[in-house]
Amino acid sequence: MRRRNPSPPSPLPQRDGVDPVRVRLPVGDAWATVRDHLVARLSAGAGVIDEMLDAGLIVDVTGRPVPRDMAYVPGMSVWFHRELPDEERVPFSIDVLYRDEHVVVADKPHFLATTPRGSHVTETALARLRRELGIPALGAAHRLDRLTAGVVLFTVRPEERGAYQSLFRDKRVRKEYEAVAPYDPALVLPRTVRSRIVKERGVMAAYEVEGEPNAVSRVELLEHRDGRARYRLAPSTGQTHQLRVHMSALGLPILGDPLYPVVSPPVPAGDFRRPLQLLARSLAFTDPVTGREHRFVSPRELRAWSSYEGWAT
Repeated sequence: MRRRNPSPPSPLPQRDGVDPVRVRLPVGDAWATVRDHLVARLSAGAGVIDEMLDAGLIVDVTGRPVPRDMAYVPGMSVWFHRELPDEERVPFSIDVLYRDEHVVVADKPHFLATTPRGSHVTETALARLRRELGIPALGAAHRLDRLTAGVVLFTVRPEERGAYQSLFRDKRVRKEYEAVAPYDPALVLPRTVRSRIVKERGVMAAYEVEGEPNAVSRVELLEHRDGRARYRLAPSTGQTHQLRVHMSALGLPILGDPLYPVVSPPVPAGDFRRPLQLLARSLAFTDPVTGREHRFVSPRELRAWSSYEGWAT
């Protein structure tokens, strides 16, 4: 089996906990200059690329600015910092549940993305923790939806990240979630839901289709009152929005869900009311590096259960 060559270290430091962008010049292409390739490849436009080159903002592996006339060399890499979007600060803290020389386990609040993506860059759990803990090499072993709160595992050493990511890939992590949703006395629980879920690129909501199941979730009723219930959810697979899709399919859409069963109008920026009532309550696994048995539990409460009036207003 051939090993991929490791990426060269970035000559640029992080900015606000966010890594610089690395662009590798493809082998086989025949551009005259690096500048010509960047103009064709990136959506910024020729004027922006030229301004960045002239300002010395695009550098080579040694950290030296790339001039406009630098010849295209297949396989070489260049780096630059993207223009960070204006982001509404998520007004909730991210708490550290556990930390050692290998991992950081955090309790992520609702509305905070796990890793930089799209319009959420500095306001992400990863960027915040890098800044707050002073660990530039911190990386995410997995992801939680931006709207879901709860336990997330991060790795301290890049060379160990693959070992922790493989726990999730190989289904060797025991995950439990909690949700608040309507109560249906006619629905027999506990039950295991199996279906095939598809998530298309560019489409906000996932959906179920006929075919071999790729998503399995166990749903248990914990308690109920006033037409609402608290549920324990245990997924054994990790499809996008899996628990939200399965709860909606049971006729129990999770309170505060803007996508299921129907897509709601976008919530204005800065509106942090009525968070999705879904919480990644716990993660348990055998540490692949130390061999320790771990179980981490979020102490958060779902407000639609503890204080429904406060959540609903």
